Amino acid sequence: MIRLLLVDDHPIVRDGLRAAFETETDIHVAGEAADGREGIDRAAALNVDIVIMDCACPKWDGVTAITALRHSHPHIKTLVLLAIEAGATGYLLKDAPTDELLRAVRAAAAGEPVLSPSVAGRLMGQVRRPVKAALTDRELHVLALVADGASNGQAAAELFISEAGIKTHLLHIYDKLGVRDRAAAVGEGYRRGFLR
Repeated sequence: MIRLLLVDDHPIVRDGLRAAFETETDIHVAGEAADGREGIDRAAALNVDIVIMDCACPKWDGVTAITALRHSHPHIKTLVLLAIEAGATGYLLKDAPTDELLRAVRAAAAGEPVLSPSVAGRLMGQVRRPVKAALTDRELHVLALVADGASNGQAAAELFISEAGIKTHLLHIYDKLGVRDRAAAVGEGYRRGFLR
């Protein structure tokens, strides 16, 4: 019997997932949780085999929770809804058909990696996009200043250039990192190892 934990902050989503498994004789929903932190605690307490987790849960998002779960309980497998991060066993979209969800649970329980066709299509689309150029030394310096909380004016004074020059550098950084604002650029900079 495959024991599941459903983690999503929307009760109606949990109800829908639970309904998908009700008639399956080899799968049992052992419990539910409304956020990632609660999910980690319940996964261990309920001795589940698989956690199906929304990546956008409150408190601890799915990525953080899965990372913690992998460290504390590596035998528990995870299927993530919407996120391609954190080293989960498998990835599905929330609108995956029920038969795809059932196949994914059984495959994950057997130790096989799971990538739904819809997620695979999205990944292929990203792979086909041209690779953005690396950040220049000046752009890295601007990004570091922004990460330290410098305003455009402060960054301009530090680098002895105009604020317009800083804005231009920021636009190039946003484009190369595939982001839209300062906060996202800093986050992506840390994720890619440009910032420490």
